[in-house]
Amino acid sequence: MLNKLLGRVVAVEVDEVRPMLLSALYFFLVMAGYFVVRPLRDDMGLAGGVRNLPWLYTGTLVGMLLVHPIFAAMVSKLTRRRFISLSYHIVAGLMVLFFALLSVLDEAQLIWVDRAFWVYTSVFNLFVVSIFWSVMADVFKPAQGARIFGFIAVGGTAGAMLGSAVTASLAEAIPTRFLLFASIALIEAAVLVALALLRHTTENANESEDDRPTGDEVIGGSVMAGISAVFSSPYLLGIVGYMLLYTITSTFLYFEQAEIMSEIFEDRGARTAFFAKLDLAVNTLT
Repeated sequence: MLNKLLGRVVAVEVDEVRPMLLSALYFFLVMAGYFVVRPLRDDMGLAGGVRNLPWLYTGTLVGMLLVHPIFAAMVSKLTRRRFISLSYHIVAGLMVLFFALLSVLDEAQLIWVDRAFWVYTSVFNLFVVSIFWSVMADVFKPAQGARIFGFIAVGGTAGAMLGSAVTASLAEAIPTRFLLFASIALIEAAVLVALALLRHTTENANESEDDRPTGDEVIGGSVMAGISAVFSSPYLLGIVGYMLLYTITSTFLYFEQAEIMSEIFEDRGARTAFFAKLDLAVNTLT
């Protein structure tokens, strides 16, 4: 029954249904976890003043440069199963740390916690989504991806809508730092689903002698592998150019939005709720 229903909306084979649904759920949880905290990040960015936002972007760049070698070292030494678990556990653990700092520090100190959280969330978003799509590239062959990645992406959009709705409904009712626990729960649930997906893929690979990577293999690679791959591929260089132009445009618009929001809202809970409602509207429309 479920296979027939799915077959009407996506060209999926019977043996692809389970991994496709697990992947959609995995993406749903990852995006829900991020969009719970994204409005908190936007509010914290304004807490230190709009004029300091460029420095937060600089901090994000520095954070990416610091994290990338660690990320690459983990990729080169750990199995997929271990790498995914450890990466998401680190993300969740840092949220616990931020909750503790937000709970005990005074107002003067909190401004630096807010800035650190803004940078952390920006880096977290880049890495957790990259990890997800790297798993998808391992689990599905290119022909499969062309047919079912659209369905999986819908799971991510639905998760973004849920995360935004949670924050929009609770940001004015409770201290916003408690929303971190909702994000932690979603991220940890994503780990369980990712492991179930890898376990299913490994079992199928063993039964069918498929040559696709399994969760028990070391990923491999090096710090420079991705850079060399980009510069050797016109296709990847085109993607880099597209992302550069997109980021420049979106950053300009983000600054304009921040300027407007700083003038309209004085209450931080109301401002966080508005950012969440804005995210919900955008994700609903797209």
